[in-house]
Amino acid sequence: MSSLIPLLLAGMYVGWNIGANDAGNCIGTSVGSGLLTFRRAALLVGSFAMLGAVLQGDRVMETVGKGIVTSELSVLAITIAMACAGLFVTAATFFRLPVSTSQVIVGGIAGVGLAASARVDFSRVISIAEVWVICPILTGILAIVINFVVSRLLRRFGSNTFWQRLPGVLLVGSAAYVSFSLGANHVGTAMGAALGPLGELGIGPLGLGLLGGGAMAVGVLTFGRRVTGTVAGGITPLDPVSAFAAQLAAALATHYFSILGIPVSTSQAIVGAVLGVGLMHGIRTVRLRKIGEIAIGWVATPLAAGVFAFLAYRLVIWLF
Repeated sequence: MSSLIPLLLAGMYVGWNIGANDAGNCIGTSVGSGLLTFRRAALLVGSFAMLGAVLQGDRVMETVGKGIVTSELSVLAITIAMACAGLFVTAATFFRLPVSTSQVIVGGIAGVGLAASARVDFSRVISIAEVWVICPILTGILAIVINFVVSRLLRRFGSNTFWQRLPGVLLVGSAAYVSFSLGANHVGTAMGAALGPLGELGIGPLGLGLLGGGAMAVGVLTFGRRVTGTVAGGITPLDPVSAFAAQLAAALATHYFSILGIPVSTSQAIVGAVLGVGLMHGIRTVRLRKIGEIAIGWVATPLAAGVFAFLAYRLVIWLF
């Protein structure tokens, strides 16, 4: 039992990091458009992320727990993978970079699996990586379509008081939805690797969903402001309509892949969507340098996390 406490703490640490880094993906557009203060937006995302984790977090949890490394890993190996993933995301959050926690944990688990001479299903890893490429493209296209439709409707009925207030209502609703999708997808990222060992103690997907969702909510409230600023205005200026389009597109894509049990990046989803609506207003409105920095991080993150976890496991085994 005592050997599983570090594993549980490592999982909650990853969950805290997900909340801290991915808060901007859920509320950055709402804060950036001036509709919500950070405190109110953080309470919203924390509540709905925990709800999504409890209700629909089990499918991605199964994929992360059993689909990447198909042979059984030791508790030590899983703990090292999760701790390394958490450290990576903490560093990225400190530097205000919206990295993919899904990429970090998948890279970390694969790296530890190789270090422990376990069976790593590289075909599954490649399939997940393909979705990482498709997801931001999909959300960018969805955001453009949603933004176009809503803008046309508002121009047609804009004189009506209801339609004037509608963008704000839609933006808050889409923030809640993308927060729910974050919890549904990323609680599996945080706690999935611990599913096997902790399941032997009777802590199943529901219990892990509560623990991981709670840790994500705390991460949002305590350390989520830094990355929120990047998404809020670091890529392109956003008005309420374009912010709603970006959030709804990201929420739909993330929720869809959660149902399929595929861990995706809400960072990639929302950045792709924000880029899509930004391009509608002209390429000059998009801060391409910031996009380049984020893209480099997406490529380097899973590789670096895998190498770091591999070396960390080998070092611990050699020392102890």
